[in-house]
Amino acid sequence: MSDAVDDHGTALGSVGSFRRVVSLVPSLTEAVAVSAPGLLVGATDYCTHPPTLDVPRVGGSKYPDLAALRDLAPDLVITNTEENRLADATALRDAGIPVWVTDAPTTVLAGLASTRRLVEALGASPAWLAEADEIWAPTTPAWATAIIPVWRKPWVVVGRDTFAGDVLLRLGVRNAYATDPERYPRPTLEALNATPANLAILPDEPYEFTPEDGPNWFPTKRSVLITGRYLTWYGPSLTTARAALTTALTNAAPA
Repeated sequence: MSDAVDDHGTALGSVGSFRRVVSLVPSLTEAVAVSAPGLLVGATDYCTHPPTLDVPRVGGSKYPDLAALRDLAPDLVITNTEENRLADATALRDAGIPVWVTDAPTTVLAGLASTRRLVEALGASPAWLAEADEIWAPTTPAWATAIIPVWRKPWVVVGRDTFAGDVLLRLGVRNAYATDPERYPRPTLEALNATPANLAILPDEPYEFTPEDGPNWFPTKRSVLITGRYLTWYGPSLTTARAALTTALTNAAPA
């Protein structure tokens, strides 16, 4: 058997040898559940997909219950450099539990490659990955510029080198903060409204923007309320995300 090697080049066992997996990354929880059914024995409280997933929960991504996690006796724990804390990964390794580390992808193609590396290490080769590759290969010429808030109180927006930014760019929407020094800048509301962006793209996670709490903050821009999972998750939802986002953006486009 070949070695299963994570995004950081760490060999964690043999491909297909894992039998008890805990995921601390919601997007990858869905990918594992769909690609390698039966392997997951634990997930975070925020692992909402697939909706039928019935496994013990171990708290949040940032502050998981490590004792509860250890009690599940996993032979692999899935983490991400952006969503999880290094201290938790270190504690799990010190307890003798292999930890698979994924990098926060900066592009759609990088996200798909990272996910493929993981699910193939679990012995799976799902059809949805090939479908997602094909769906996301084309790019659309730029036709709009957007601000993409992901939090309020304080305002936080998508900045440079992000998966979400690349998703939108492939759909023809430039990110107004794509050249900001920060990956997640914290501009004032006044600064957001002063940008030349003609769209405000408002996801329902991590902050839940709604028709009553979102468009009202950006009166001079066309607001687009979207499913946040379609913007940031690099799992099976990518097979439907492009069509759903295209429809939402098209409906918001100037006549």
